[in-house]
Amino acid sequence: MTHQGGGGCWELLLPAVAAPPRRRGRMLQSALREAVRSGRLAAGTRLPSSRELAADLGVSRGLVTEAYEQLTAEGYLRSGRGAGTWVGDAVRQAAPTARDLAPGTAGACVDFRPGTPDLSLFPRTAWAAAHKAVLSRLPHRALGYPDPRGLPELRTALAALLARRRGVVADPERLVVCSGVAQALTLLGFVLGARGLRALGVEDPSSPEPTALFASAGLRTVPLPLDTEGLAPGPLAASGLRAVVTTPAHQFPSGIAYSARRRAELLDWARTVDGYLIEDDYDGDFRYDRAPVGALQGLDPERVVYTGSVSKSLAPGLRLGWMLVPESLAHEVVERKRTMDLGNPSLDQAVLAHFVTNGGYDRQLRRCRRAYRERRDALVTALEERFPGTEVSGIAAGLHVIARVPGRYGTEAAFLERAGAAGVALRPLTGYGTVTATGPDDGDVRLVLGYAHLTPGDIALGVRLMAGVQEGA
Repeated sequence: MTHQGGGGCWELLLPAVAAPPRRRGRMLQSALREAVRSGRLAAGTRLPSSRELAADLGVSRGLVTEAYEQLTAEGYLRSGRGAGTWVGDAVRQAAPTARDLAPGTAGACVDFRPGTPDLSLFPRTAWAAAHKAVLSRLPHRALGYPDPRGLPELRTALAALLARRRGVVADPERLVVCSGVAQALTLLGFVLGARGLRALGVEDPSSPEPTALFASAGLRTVPLPLDTEGLAPGPLAASGLRAVVTTPAHQFPSGIAYSARRRAELLDWARTVDGYLIEDDYDGDFRYDRAPVGALQGLDPERVVYTGSVSKSLAPGLRLGWMLVPESLAHEVVERKRTMDLGNPSLDQAVLAHFVTNGGYDRQLRRCRRAYRERRDALVTALEERFPGTEVSGIAAGLHVIARVPGRYGTEAAFLERAGAAGVALRPLTGYGTVTATGPDDGDVRLVLGYAHLTPGDIALGVRLMAGVQEGA
């Protein structure tokens, strides 16, 4: 054990001593507490007696005695009759900084991986104005624990928006505000699991996220193949499943839109097995060649669970989404939401409700559509110029394309390696499903290219970098 003595060792306490008399005691306690937390006073260090430290600092002994007693009660110090005062060993030195575990791309010059919108398009001025307006009129009671379904004004605003823009049957009483589609799927996983389901279907290929989310709720996922019209009905019917996740407006990642016939077949399947279609309408507002196809939920709201969010239209960091649930699931979903987090933050909901009802959300969608259409066109043009023979598939919609690059540019592994060395981050279609679901083994390279978060200049640069290393290979 060590002993700290002498005035020089206690310079860290001098700012507290210089504080006004009425605050000096609290400041001394705070300074001692921080010295222990930071490790400047290590565990096992014996402190000077209250008389000695008071003399060193030029303060009253009672001030030091009170500080010692308070920190001993909190566990920072320990003492015994006649044994002096020591730094306790219950405190562990805190890390000097917090790590950032948010997704990132270390070292990439241009990142074509899909899933991110252009965050610079977030309407900061309009959002700040909405925030100010809401704070000026929000009643105090609205800052209490909210309805777990969401604030009534937000549910009403979202129901009207979704009915108008996406053609859903939107009852505000059956709309649940969630922390994005991720929480919506997790909630459904717990509810369906409690009903006895042990597995549900996912499109193959598809995003890997639902599999991880449902696994956290104790459910496994079964990959189900697609054909040119959407989810293939034969394998679905033979699976024995009673729930499946779909992206019918713009399938991710293939880019196809489900045909009207396939939508009808899937609804017939759900009615036959007394099951549910879970519709992830992740980018349904972004169609560039025609008006968006309406949501599947509008055809049968009792067999389709509809989910969506502002992650692509505003920003994923807002963590705001919604779910429209059939009457048969509503009570269980709301109760699970209540026990999970007691509801989303009231202030954020009120701001979004104001933003929607005052036309800000519609203006934001128009702004994003213009920008993303331009960027899609820039990507298609750059691929045609730099990689002749490349086929871009999928409808003109969303935030990504599928690019089929001819095999003469190299194998998938070699293509990705060379692009990575040039500072271009890519994700192949094979990363989203089984081998049979991601195209024939014809030697071509199929890439899922995100473009929404990149400027036209960045897009041209990325494709040029890719082409340069491939041509030089």
